[in-house]
Amino acid sequence: MDRAGRTGEPGSASRSAARSGPRGSLPPPSVPSTADVVDLKISRRLLWVNGAAYPLRNIARVYAYTMRPRHKEAKARFLKQVAITLLIFFALTNLGGAASGLALVPFAVPALVFFSVKLRAVLSAPPRHVLTVETAGPSCAVVVSRSAYQLDRLVGLIVDAIENPECEFQESVEIVAINPVHYHFGDKVNIYGGRSHVGVVSA
Repeated sequence: MDRAGRTGEPGSASRSAARSGPRGSLPPPSVPSTADVVDLKISRRLLWVNGAAYPLRNIARVYAYTMRPRHKEAKARFLKQVAITLLIFFALTNLGGAASGLALVPFAVPALVFFSVKLRAVLSAPPRHVLTVETAGPSCAVVVSRSAYQLDRLVGLIVDAIENPECEFQESVEIVAINPVHYHFGDKVNIYGGRSHVGVVSA
């Protein structure tokens, strides 16, 4: 997966909004919907992601990319699980006769159904758009959203704030729930918008 940063220039209107007003003032935040949101704010040379603060001088890279589900790994794991189940079935049949093999059926069938459900969950998972902020240290923050356009624009705004000390902004991002084990994340990160742990996860 190409995780190179996409730091394309955002629209001029966005930059004007980020710089408008006297120094130290912030534009009105975006109105959040009823869905879960993460508030991103740059103020006084700090990037705030909800309650977590990242000094702009420590940010090493900021980029947006599309996170893909682990289809290949899920298929390989499913085939391995089916093979092991069938191997146990045939081994019991050869060692103890047909009766021993049939005794495994009440356990094997639910197991195969469970494996199939797990496979379907990964194959049906859609790609998700991700904003990643890496620091000079080991910590990293990720925001998962449906809107690739908004995340690309935020990359430009954050880069602009790093280069221009007077630049400040605040915006809310609607996040989506995901199961991290279904996706390629790469580095160990702090995740905003994950299933069962919406918020900060210690890295």
